[in-house]
Amino acid sequence: MTRHAGTETVSVISIAIPLALLAMLSGAIAMEAGFVRLDLRVSLPSPQTVKISPRTFAYREATEYFKHGLAVDAPKRDVKMETPLEIMKFQTSRAEYRRCVDEGFCALPEYEDLPSRDDLPVTGVSYDDAVRYAAWLSTRTGEDWRLPTDFDLAYAADDRFPDDALGVNADDKNPATRWLADYEREARRAASTDPRPQPKGSFGMSETGLMDFAGNVWEWTSTCNKRIDLDKDVVEEQDPKGCGIMIASGRHRSPMSTFVRNPKGGGCSVGSPPDNLGFRLVHRPTLFQSIKDFGRRAASDILASFTSAQTVRSNDES
Repeated sequence: MTRHAGTETVSVISIAIPLALLAMLSGAIAMEAGFVRLDLRVSLPSPQTVKISPRTFAYREATEYFKHGLAVDAPKRDVKMETPLEIMKFQTSRAEYRRCVDEGFCALPEYEDLPSRDDLPVTGVSYDDAVRYAAWLSTRTGEDWRLPTDFDLAYAADDRFPDDALGVNADDKNPATRWLADYEREARRAASTDPRPQPKGSFGMSETGLMDFAGNVWEWTSTCNKRIDLDKDVVEEQDPKGCGIMIASGRHRSPMSTFVRNPKGGGCSVGSPPDNLGFRLVHRPTLFQSIKDFGRRAASDILASFTSAQTVRSNDES
């Protein structure tokens, strides 16, 4: 019996060693071929964010509306937000973006000048560049980052977000009225006296805590530029994946081709071009964070209902 047990032990060892060597060799081949990558880099800290509390917000759509062949104002609707929005407090800086470039994931931005200040917002980046940076940052922080929608920026910027409405009645067919309104709007959109990017905090803070929005850097969004003809019975919805023109929001909304880095060189479909193109990102909570926030809101609602019921009961007894 002892001899048989020893024989089994030797047999197991003789099989295990070649298998372990084979696994190590396979892993080395896979890493060399690029199928498996071992990332030993230290995770990056998350950018500074601001959390926008839930509230009801009046939002005018970024969609272009037409009636009788003339541009009309998009509808403005009250939207009730149920969950908070977490967004980068500042625009992505040159120093932050450079890390992505140094690691070979992001393309070099197109600067008109080459100052050495790292606290300037990154500019000269396209929509595609911003999307790639969001993917890189998500990987490096282990979190979920994405470009904001136009609504996200309007909701976060609050009092700093512009209203692009012409203010002309949709049934007004007088072209002179619309021409004058459009002229006044374009006059308000005149280029900055100094379009050079400025350090963080140069353009102030919104009532919600968002910094530097509506300065001289327009911010890429994930909202596709759409047009709706109110004279048609059926509205054609464009596939966002195939959208080649996205909304950049700042002192005014500006539809821009996704590959454009320098807005002064073209690619703007209508109106005055932005001074510069940059971006900030939205942080999406994990499943655990979403459940925790939901539980907190549910507990708050239950407590409020209980307090209200107790107040009514006290009044009735009185």
